[in-house]
Amino acid sequence: INMYGKCGSAEDAQRMFDKMPARNVVSWNSIIAAYAQHGRSEEALQLFRRMHLERLTPNKVTFISVLQSCAGSTALAEGKQIHARIVASRVEVDLVMANALINMY
Repeated sequence: INMYGKCGSAEDAQRMFDKMPARNVVSWNSIIAAYAQHGRSEEALQLFRRMHLERLTPNKVTFISVLQSCAGSTALAEGKQIHARIVASRVEVDLVMANALINMY
């Protein structure tokens, strides 16, 4: 998934993701990042919502990717909600996370 995403082939990354019998936070992060890094913000945000519906806990990498997606779209309201989730989950806000938050706002 990561390789296809880095090569700019989100569709192939999505096919691999869809074929996986079990997914963890790393596979979710890879597919969300594949879309986020190539300007496909809405798809990345939809996957983040789906991850939440499947009751998987996002980690710092997940949040950084979705914040990037919010910055790349007009999803400031959703970005603010994600920021609130970061605070509530007590995820460490390091330099990379802080930069993602600043970029999103």
